[in-house]
Amino acid sequence: MASPTVVIPVVLCGGVGTRLWPLSRSAYPKQFLSLVGNRTMLQETVLRLAGLAGLQPPLLVCNNAHRFIAAEQMRAVNVEPAAVLLEPVGRNTAPAVAVASLQAMAAGQDDALLLVLAADHVIADAAAFRATINQAIPAALGGRLVTFGVTPTAPETGYGYIEADPRSDGFGLHPVRRFVEKPSREKAQAFLTHGSFCWNSGIFLFRASVMAKELERCAPDVLHAVRLSLQQAHTDLDFLRLEPEAFRRCPAISIDVAVMEHTRLGSVAPMTAGWSDVGNWSTLWQQGDHDEQGNTVCGRVLHEDVRNSYLRSEHRLVVGLGLEDLVVVETNDAVLVARRDQTRSVKQVVERLQAAGARETQANQRTHRPWGYYDTGVDGERWQVKKIHVKPGCSLSLQMHHHRAEHWVVVEGTACVERDGDTLLLSENQSAYIPLGCRHRLSNPGRIPLELIEVQSGSYLGEDDIVRFEDHYGRHTSS
Repeated sequence: MASPTVVIPVVLCGGVGTRLWPLSRSAYPKQFLSLVGNRTMLQETVLRLAGLAGLQPPLLVCNNAHRFIAAEQMRAVNVEPAAVLLEPVGRNTAPAVAVASLQAMAAGQDDALLLVLAADHVIADAAAFRATINQAIPAALGGRLVTFGVTPTAPETGYGYIEADPRSDGFGLHPVRRFVEKPSREKAQAFLTHGSFCWNSGIFLFRASVMAKELERCAPDVLHAVRLSLQQAHTDLDFLRLEPEAFRRCPAISIDVAVMEHTRLGSVAPMTAGWSDVGNWSTLWQQGDHDEQGNTVCGRVLHEDVRNSYLRSEHRLVVGLGLEDLVVVETNDAVLVARRDQTRSVKQVVERLQAAGARETQANQRTHRPWGYYDTGVDGERWQVKKIHVKPGCSLSLQMHHHRAEHWVVVEGTACVERDGDTLLLSENQSAYIPLGCRHRLSNPGRIPLELIEVQSGSYLGEDDIVRFEDHYGRHTSS
């Protein structure tokens, strides 16, 4: 009797989504945002698989800096990953696929099917997506490396293309003839007319052992570096940290270039499920709900005589009058105004800001931590005000500061404050002072979130002025 099919989703959570700045930042990129619907893109990626035959808990491949965000978002939708693999540095998709394949094989799942997914794609028709995966399973079980090609609807120049061979691969799909990187508009139009080309979705299905063998043949330097990094990996709370030095020696290369362009085992499964990689604000406008004038509106927006525009407010009121074909995105510290046909240039703007050292590329007002988050309010030369949110049952590290003092005022919930060995229990409207050099820790012993206002004052207010003595989250003792 044949063994039941096992499908392990491998969700790639890297990337910074610079084309969706100022909403997407390096500290909190687009895959962790709610851009289409109420759930985040990562959550939707995992949840749309529900009902797939043989589905197992997902493997997440994640940037170290985003580990707690990914874990918390999975907890919020009651998903417990099989593992969260932490990359010390970004090296594109081939190393991520390699480490997932080796991890599955180390768990005795050589013949498990790995379904590789980006965490930041939109798929409008989840049922059609699952049906396409089911149609591809026989080919993957038969040793094919299946890539999913999106049936094109326009001569899109922002996507890569796959040309399918008209012959059958023996499993109801078509062999991959070639991959084509982002073409000119003329070539894209010719591909659309030809009929045998599809958009490259970056979604794959294959047996773990088959991919490992093809990596050994086509990209041995990738496989060897990743294998060594995985062999020396160590567990940190719920995460598996890959060994940094070996992983850094791995080439930065995509799985398409490393394997799929060279393998003789590639098959393409056509997919029509409303797929989009949400690569810029214009594509996000296309995905959104439109009013009668073709506008997508999010947040506090008032508009008059506006057509075919994307208007988004995160904090302040946005008013649009007499606009057409524009994107307007407001955050607490930056505002983007662009023609919809120019939004691909946002990436270049972000690169200029990064070169200038602008903090607006890193994070916006809210900074997430494993215990909750804090919002930066106003600041001056020697003072700063924050709102701190601590989840029930969580606590900050036992720490001290060399250059600043802090004053905490509880506005909601209950705070337990450790201060140089003494313990205070504070409720709403009560406060505590933390002098410079004091060992202190803030905890939430209650059942509801703790909200407090923190006023910092001192000669230096940077987040690197933290000396940690104890920490529940495995962070360095000195930061």
